Amino acid sequence: MSEQKVAIVTGASRGIGRSIAIALADAGHHVVVNYLGSEDAAAQTTALVAERGVRALTIKADVSQSDQAAKLVETALEEFGRVDILINNAGITRDGLLMRMKDDDWNDVLNTNLRGAFYMLRQVSRPMMKQRSGSIVNITSVVGLMGNAGQVNYAAAKAGLVGLTKAAAKELAPRNITVNAIAPGYIETDMTAALGTEALEALLQHIPLARRGTPEDVANAVVFLASEKARYITGQVLAVDGGMVM
Repeated sequence: MSEQKVAIVTGASRGIGRSIAIALADAGHHVVVNYLGSEDAAAQTTALVAERGVRALTIKADVSQSDQAAKLVETALEEFGRVDILINNAGITRDGLLMRMKDDDWNDVLNTNLRGAFYMLRQVSRPMMKQRSGSIVNITSVVGLMGNAGQVNYAAAKAGLVGLTKAAAKELAPRNITVNAIAPGYIETDMTAALGTEALEALLQHIPLARRGTPEDVANAVVFLASEKARYITGQVLAVDGGMVM
């Protein structure tokens, strides 16, 4: 088991976020489980984390609100005294064609997926700079690298995360803080379950490994980038996509 650290995972109640929280707990880290929607789902994640013999703290917060993001980090610091790892995973979709997209659908996705990551990054940067150590991993998407019809809001937000990652990596590197991004491809989650069989078959045509990924595939990459084994890696975007984007 590696040295125990404190990790915050946003949007950790289900899907990729839950798998990341569990994987970090398996690596021996205490985990702050952030959620906004389902209290029951968050409680399940927290129980799964605690089963690993580490401390788990559940905090409800809308990271797209500056004051709530600040409170989330403050509460974690009060409880644990430090924050070593931040995983910006919280994300939503509001798909629709460009010419019909409502202002709210654009704003909601940009606010949660990009603004929320910025607020969390800004909030953890001060304690991490004092510690002179830290690992930040932003969960972007292959959609942010290649675009996708019907997802201009999501693609813009996820592409923005790539720029945010690289700029923050340059800024925080002198204090020994790494900032990287992971771009999942087609992963089996509730969010992608809505796609029909036809859409799935079409997608698989573009994946050289010819299968969907699992939340665990993403979580394993997160654990690596947040570990001491990745101390010389920063400002990178790692696609976990079965070869979809090369």
